[in-house]
Amino acid sequence: MELETIVHVDDDEDIRTIVQIAIETVGQMKLVQFADGPSALAGLDGPAPDLFLLDVMMPGMTGQELRTEIAKNPRFANVPTVFVTAKAEDSFTDRLRASGALAVITKPFDPMTLADTLKTIWSENRDRLDKAG
Repeated sequence: MELETIVHVDDDEDIRTIVQIAIETVGQMKLVQFADGPSALAGLDGPAPDLFLLDVMMPGMTGQELRTEIAKNPRFANVPTVFVTAKAEDSFTDRLRASGALAVITKPFDPMTLADTLKTIWSENRDRLDKAG
């Protein structure tokens, strides 16, 4: 299974624009975006995406809290998550990975390589993803 559809949630409009260009234009993948956790929860319908790309620090609902809520829906429970954060301390990123994240990407990231980075993370975890799905 290839990485084709990504749901991205970030409260920063500029980051959403950069990710949109990186994923759709550079990476040639489908992208669905939301500005915050509540709108993502309300707007998630239809087929499950292949991957959630979630900002960690958002007002109202953090990326981790959003992931917990998403996982309550059986359609999305096994969809893997990559977190994006400006908080690059190893202990913090280790905790995110320990909670089930496939990977953690630190801001700022290179928009020209973001799609390839996500595809690499996806392919490196293919065995794990096949078992979970």
